[in-house]
Amino acid sequence: PSADDLADEMEDVDFDEEGVEEPDAEAWETEDDEGVEDGMEAQDDSEVTFSLHSASVFCVSLDPKTNTLAVTGGEDDKAFVWHVSDGELLFECSGHKDSVTCAGFSHDSVFVATGDMSGLIKVWRVESKEEVWSFEVGDLEWMEWHPQAHVLLAGTADGNSWMWKIPSGDCKTFQGPACPATCGRILPDGKRAVVGYEDGTMRIWDLKQGTSLHVLKGQDGHQDPLTCVASNQDGSLIMTGSVDCHAKLVNSATGKVVCVFKMENMAPKAPASEGEEAESNSVESLGFCNVMPLAAVGYLDGTLAIYDLSTQSLRHKCQHESGIVQLLWEESSAVVYTCSLDGAVRLWDARSGKMISEYRGHSAEILDFAVNKDASIVVTTSGDHQAKVFCVQRPDR
Repeated sequence: PSADDLADEMEDVDFDEEGVEEPDAEAWETEDDEGVEDGMEAQDDSEVTFSLHSASVFCVSLDPKTNTLAVTGGEDDKAFVWHVSDGELLFECSGHKDSVTCAGFSHDSVFVATGDMSGLIKVWRVESKEEVWSFEVGDLEWMEWHPQAHVLLAGTADGNSWMWKIPSGDCKTFQGPACPATCGRILPDGKRAVVGYEDGTMRIWDLKQGTSLHVLKGQDGHQDPLTCVASNQDGSLIMTGSVDCHAKLVNSATGKVVCVFKMENMAPKAPASEGEEAESNSVESLGFCNVMPLAAVGYLDGTLAIYDLSTQSLRHKCQHESGIVQLLWEESSAVVYTCSLDGAVRLWDARSGKMISEYRGHSAEILDFAVNKDASIVVTTSGDHQAKVFCVQRPDR
């Protein structure tokens, strides 16, 4: 067994003994034990901690060009742009009056956009640290920069998706159903976007014409709200995830569902006792591998499922103790990263289904994370009011 396995076993043993033996142990012993537990929780594998936020930190993005800057947004109505190397603040994106839930850099790192829950979106020129544009929409659900142009796309609770040229502010809207546009993604060709809605439908939009190319609804759509969408590297395949626990693979050219990945034989749920809700499950995050025909789906019950696209079958199930919040693939390998409600980042080898490594340092759940291009660092944000930078470079990878 590896050192990790042994460590896991030892952890199990410790906890079991604590729970079982000496029910009437003296108070000071219990305090001691608590100390040990706290000591374990205090394990911090991070290199840098950014702690200017005063509440939960909801989102993080890295600047695509140099990967040296991060932008984080939080429940304290604040967003900051800071240096990943040492956590030094570059500038504050001021003026938000609600939780900042979306933040990201343009494809060339010239601009950074921040969006709050109430729908106020601001764009800053990174070099001059000056605000160059702002706009107010309805309650904001998601926001994304165009992969090749200074164009920003956002989805709102009224079902609309908005597209602006930055900094001119030229605007187009794409009218969805009268329910929130819960997730969206611009496809790699830069000409189309896929948007998922709360009513279980999905639309592929032509960004130039402003028209809907394909609508998936009814049997083709989901039974519950969509939570996430992703596309593969050439944009030929789209995957959608939903509260209904299904992930659908869709051909983006035809709008046809290629296959549905259902999470079968879930662990039987314990019946909810009085006043308790039954445990729920949903797809929380998904993504395609760039180097092999694999896709990963992360579930709220802690399952990471690796699917083989060529055979449309489940290849591996990697179990987490607690729910997966987000997953990301390394750009040029079959390694998938997960962050979860237990505050840890884990790296998984999608070929073997084995965990490669685990990084801790947060004292609360991780809410978002980003991986840099050469997969040497991970930047995380958490309910513990902090953002952290972890070095994950390993010589053998």
